[in-house]
Amino acid sequence: MHPFIPCTDQEELELLHALGFKTFDELLAFIPSNFNKNKTIGLRDSLSELEVEQLFNKNFNNLNNTSSICFLGGGAYDHFIPKIVDTLSSRSEFYTAYTPYQPEVSQGTLQYLYEFQSMICELSGMDVSNASLYDGASAVAEACSMALSITKNKKVAISKTINPIYISVVKTYLSERDCEIILLDQLMYRTDINKINNEGLACVVIQSPNYYGLLESWEETKKKITTSNCLLIAVSDPSSLSVIKSPGDCGADIYVGEGQTLGNYLSYGGPYLGILSTKENYIRKIPGRLIAKTNDIDGKVGFTLTLQTREQHIRRENATSNICTNQSLLALRATIYLGLLGKVGLAEINKLCYKKAQHTYDKLIELNNVEEIHDRNFVKEFCLKINTSAKLLKQKAEDEGVLVGTIEGDDTDSIIQIAVTEKRTTADIDKLCDFINTFNK
Repeated sequence: MHPFIPCTDQEELELLHALGFKTFDELLAFIPSNFNKNKTIGLRDSLSELEVEQLFNKNFNNLNNTSSICFLGGGAYDHFIPKIVDTLSSRSEFYTAYTPYQPEVSQGTLQYLYEFQSMICELSGMDVSNASLYDGASAVAEACSMALSITKNKKVAISKTINPIYISVVKTYLSERDCEIILLDQLMYRTDINKINNEGLACVVIQSPNYYGLLESWEETKKKITTSNCLLIAVSDPSSLSVIKSPGDCGADIYVGEGQTLGNYLSYGGPYLGILSTKENYIRKIPGRLIAKTNDIDGKVGFTLTLQTREQHIRRENATSNICTNQSLLALRATIYLGLLGKVGLAEINKLCYKKAQHTYDKLIELNNVEEIHDRNFVKEFCLKINTSAKLLKQKAEDEGVLVGTIEGDDTDSIIQIAVTEKRTTADIDKLCDFINTFNK
């Protein structure tokens, strides 16, 4: 069956026979011969949705097209979003959804949140997911708070290779908690897990791919945690989990991530979508919404909020978390996006990102005065050292319509950060390389 034609070849024949025709060509026989399908009529080869959008932006919208070529990363990425995600998520019954406290009038909202949770569990390899949090940063902070409550230990170890915004939010979240935050040093842009001291640890937080784009090993980190009373929190872009081993399979206890890459636009920095999933043992400690599937008294399938005694609006000061809402609309967009792509499609997108990122890396390191600083174990994002000011290069590149990143806290001001998604064309990559080559001279 064709993905966009809801009938099989046999069903098509049955329809034709019912109309009195033997073949599809007979049905079209009334069309004059000068319009015959074999006649060349000037149509070009078929294009994908992304290619059609690029064509319109290039040829029919020049006066209004002010967009730049985006190679920015650092936690938010310029992926292509099929228009059907906008269309379905803008329907009024979804667009106005907020708090589904009354399941009898909120079954649609509750069902898609349940499906969202199921998809996140499958991606992360975990047993249970909540119905989203505010963003990736707050999700990391909530996971650390959750670990403190579960283990009763007082120390949180966070790798310095985690997004610095996440670290900042964790410090703010836990500033009034009786706990100590320990930053694990990095070695060659990865966590130095040999420096983990298990004494009194509630959790160890490791991101992969990390802030620099490099893959880290949750499995090796888990081996370094020698006490059963310390949790491993895995942080990752959920999209990349389609091509790497899942946190659950690597032994992580909690998974958190930023769901912007799942069908949500960059939107100048937000709103975004926080994701959190965990093992079943910790289901009563999970923050935020939790949707369950059940049967009503007539045996019909129904969906409802469950285990609400965890939440702030029920337990007040004794709650697991102060979060009692979620990013429902963005979770809906993620659900539509994941449902549209499926397992194969999401993996293909990330494989395409990988190939384009590796190609871009190859071209850049061939330039004079561009230096490699790490290995090639990255999916779509990497860093390079240049012989001039990275901040000045970023500024000048923006003037030329090319957006590149710099590393926060880079004392040398010489490291640029490049993220390459499936949207970047050969022409885009060539323009980036030509600019950096010219700028460095």
